[in-house]
Amino acid sequence: MKNFNFLILMLMLFSSCIKTEEKIMLRSGIDFSRVDSTVRPQDDFYRHVNGTWLKEFELPKDKSRYATFTVLREKARKDVKKIIEEASKTNSLSGSDNQKIGDLYQSYMDTLTLEETGIQNILPELEKIDQINDISDLSEYFAYADIYTTAPFGIYVYIDKKNPSEHITYLSQSGLGLPNRGYYFDEDDKSKNIRKEYVIHIEKIFRLAKIKDAKKNADKVFQLEKGIARHHWKKEKNRDPELTYNLISYNDLKNQISGFDWDKWFHTTMMKKFDKIVLNQSDYLKNISSIITETSLSDWKIYFKWALLNRNASLLNSEFERQNFYFYRTVLSGVEEMEPRWKRGVSVVSGRLGEIIGKVYVEKHFDQEAKNRMLKLVENLREAYRISIEELDWMGDSTKVQAQEKLKKFRPKVGFPNEWKDYSNLVITKDDLIGNIKNSTLDRTIKNREKLGKPIDREEWGMTPQTVNAYYSPLLNEIVFPAGILQPPFFNMEADDAVNYGAIGAVIGHEMGHGFDDKGSKYDGNGELRNWWTESDRKQFEERTKKLIDQYNGYTVVDGTPVNGEFTQGENIGDLAGIVIAYKAYQLSKKGSQAPIIDGLTGDQRFFFGWATIWGSKSTDEQLIRQIKTDPHSPGEFRANGPLVSMPEFVNLYNIKPGDGMYIDPNDRVKIW
Repeated sequence: MKNFNFLILMLMLFSSCIKTEEKIMLRSGIDFSRVDSTVRPQDDFYRHVNGTWLKEFELPKDKSRYATFTVLREKARKDVKKIIEEASKTNSLSGSDNQKIGDLYQSYMDTLTLEETGIQNILPELEKIDQINDISDLSEYFAYADIYTTAPFGIYVYIDKKNPSEHITYLSQSGLGLPNRGYYFDEDDKSKNIRKEYVIHIEKIFRLAKIKDAKKNADKVFQLEKGIARHHWKKEKNRDPELTYNLISYNDLKNQISGFDWDKWFHTTMMKKFDKIVLNQSDYLKNISSIITETSLSDWKIYFKWALLNRNASLLNSEFERQNFYFYRTVLSGVEEMEPRWKRGVSVVSGRLGEIIGKVYVEKHFDQEAKNRMLKLVENLREAYRISIEELDWMGDSTKVQAQEKLKKFRPKVGFPNEWKDYSNLVITKDDLIGNIKNSTLDRTIKNREKLGKPIDREEWGMTPQTVNAYYSPLLNEIVFPAGILQPPFFNMEADDAVNYGAIGAVIGHEMGHGFDDKGSKYDGNGELRNWWTESDRKQFEERTKKLIDQYNGYTVVDGTPVNGEFTQGENIGDLAGIVIAYKAYQLSKKGSQAPIIDGLTGDQRFFFGWATIWGSKSTDEQLIRQIKTDPHSPGEFRANGPLVSMPEFVNLYNIKPGDGMYIDPNDRVKIW
């Protein structure tokens, strides 16, 4: 009997060991099905970690890009769909949150009504354009279009860069139907074809709307947009926060475009009276002055009819929606099929009623334990950054003091807001999608305009909790991590520290890095745009960022299209700082102890696996080119590999030597933070 009991005890212990081993195997948090062992980590770490997935995964026909972010965004969309459906089933009082959620979704999903209605709901808007009779009417409509569609310039209220304790009004270039200036002037064959397709697209939308002389008017719209685009600042120039801060008085604004009725324009903006305004592009208004005053009223009317139809095409019947999809998703991004309508409907509701949805989302999908662990990670990253700044050999003591002061003042926001936005004045009905979107736009505009003259709301969030992303605000000096991104593989409550530091830790470090990138480094710890650098330190910083620009200029995508190192430098600095600081924080977290071997990998190896995994992505060729032209983020493979080639810890870990794909000359390696 004793022997039998002993045998049972041994079996229980053995079973316990198996379960413990299984638990350890799971704790690495690494998806080894993605790994391609035929690719050496020394040659291409990104494809070593993600290569099998890259070869085997078939890009869905309704996607231009599928990445780690996409997996979580799809999950979040399903979670939000359940919230919407539950709200829709509730017999809610008029004006309640559930009524607004349910009726907005219903108004989008009711395709029968949309087919029957056609363009009836925008006919009053087309008639409003027809009633423009002179330059005074046109001036008034410029402000109206800025709110509801688009105009050559637009205004908004935000924090004053030079006085971050107050709000100020900004005016910025706008008015294009293509993504940015380059699409109108780039001379490669793909750009020429896009312009050709764009004019055809305008013509087809005009025909669907029964606009006369559709082809002739499509050409007019394009030529007018091209004239406006000619004076748009290039995207690289728009990155500079000093160049884009040009303070003038309201009276000076009136002199920017002679003949324009600024008082009529101002009245329609719904702005409170202001005596000063910041021009984001100093010479833009003067440069387009002649276009605005010399273009015929009939041409402006057709331009604004296009703007109206273009903004609302995806909300009309199926003919408009298909044509809109074809140009903006197929031609520009290579997408073959529309997403299921429910997905598009969920995106509309989540985008327009974001924090009503978010309040329920965090109740169902986020807990305090995750928030506490994230806050601990943030503080560990902050300490690593503090040490890193102190150890910099290229920065002088006086600049270090300012940098440390800014670091101390970083404010983290994790999961969800402390205060929720108020939608009580927003009216939503179940049978008027166009009206619902217009009401939502008006509600947003009023909220923005009302900020002028009021204290800064430091509790406001720029993203909803269900958003799978993160951001840094230089004017508030805050780093923000919505609940949506705090999921595997970015943040895994069950995974060991190595992977979490390589993934969400590096994301935290990335957002902190934006506080010290080419733009963020021009703001101090209070969010004020001012120079806190010595001249020699700034020169040293720019020499390092120039090396990073050159590095990324050497990367290419489709048909040899180069990554724009200057345009992407802020994100590249953020990536480099993020992984470097996260690695340092991971080492600090071990407190001198040795990390265990899990799944055959050391702690450092798991750290870098966590980093490379989060950047795995597949894109259509069209989307890659669009990303290069419009997105300040580099493509995923360069986000993964680009920072690693400069990290001695990575180079030494994998014994990378001359001739290996991940090797660059030590003199070309970049160390900033």
